[in-house]
Amino acid sequence: MYKPSSPTKISLSYSIIKTFSHLSTIPFHLLSSYYTTAHPLFQQTMEPTTTQNGSELELELSEFEKTQKKYQDFIASLPKSKGWRPKEILIQHGGHWWQECLLEGLLHAKDHFQARPTDFLVCSYPKTGTTWLKALTYAIVNRSRFDDATNPLLKRNPHEFVPYVEIDFAFYPTVDVLQDQKNPLFSTHIPNGSLPDSIVNSGCKMVYIWRDPKDTFISMWTFLHKEKSQEGQLASLEESFDMFCKGLSVYGPYLDHVLGYWKAYQDNPERILFLRYETMRANPLPFVKRLAEFMGYGFSAEEEEKGVAENVVKLCSFETLKNLEANKGDKEREDRPAVYANSAYFRKGKVGDWANYLTPEMAARIDGLVEEKFRDTGLLEHDQ
Repeated sequence: MYKPSSPTKISLSYSIIKTFSHLSTIPFHLLSSYYTTAHPLFQQTMEPTTTQNGSELELELSEFEKTQKKYQDFIASLPKSKGWRPKEILIQHGGHWWQECLLEGLLHAKDHFQARPTDFLVCSYPKTGTTWLKALTYAIVNRSRFDDATNPLLKRNPHEFVPYVEIDFAFYPTVDVLQDQKNPLFSTHIPNGSLPDSIVNSGCKMVYIWRDPKDTFISMWTFLHKEKSQEGQLASLEESFDMFCKGLSVYGPYLDHVLGYWKAYQDNPERILFLRYETMRANPLPFVKRLAEFMGYGFSAEEEEKGVAENVVKLCSFETLKNLEANKGDKEREDRPAVYANSAYFRKGKVGDWANYLTPEMAARIDGLVEEKFRDTGLLEHDQ
């Protein structure tokens, strides 16, 4: 999955390392060493030349910085806008808005991520059911390896088992799941039109889940309150809502994100499974069976008789995952620094919670945008 073209093209964003460093208990200098000395792929592709003061690390950092500077110089030339926090800057690229660190992650993935035909990608916009879908895909693929009492999902957060190509792969390449060559599962919030060429050309399958934009916005706004951020206080509900409607949001305009994957699904339904959160939440079992079949891990007749699919649904349910010790309180993921506690990913998971936050006028504004964007696409009638 990792194929650098030359030693100098291996890049990690020190801006994001520094960000996560001061938000975690791991000092920046240890994080730097963690990346440059621990990952075997770095050792294989970096030229181990010693500097005058005897520090090989110093040379390796300069190699990282060369590529990081290339990315940052490119990003500096792009249009910018204020984000949802006073110090947050959004960068426009490819018709979408990005946080700078995430855009660096995208550029890194485009340069280095090598998708395989056997890989499977969980695709989504933030706060549309990603954590649930990660848990389901992991449980489906690994159901023969673990029983109901030993599944790792009982001990660790689902995000640890399905890595983001623009985050985990780009900035945390030493995590266990990325060292496991047998792991077929990856995830991304990258818009369809910006996916790395290796993903597009590999033929690997994808699943995309979307959600009512009103609930998506509320879930995102409440989620961001739990971020350990040093970019200032989150904007008010009204200001954040206005930016969301205008497309000024991390990973860009939500409706364009959905429409991009919908069009890709229509062009190639054998490669992309398109799911709607609300429909799946109301009756998950048939969709879980469909997902397993689409992934190439369909439930056998014997498994059907034993209720294996039902067990997967139960294990991965919002209620089960939220009440696990691993996802309570201030506990964080075990494999790398995090800006969110595990509990942040399990708030309510309800359909229609937006009504407790948005005024009728705000709801009508989003509904109007949905009608305008999705009219005559067939999307709103899908899986009703």
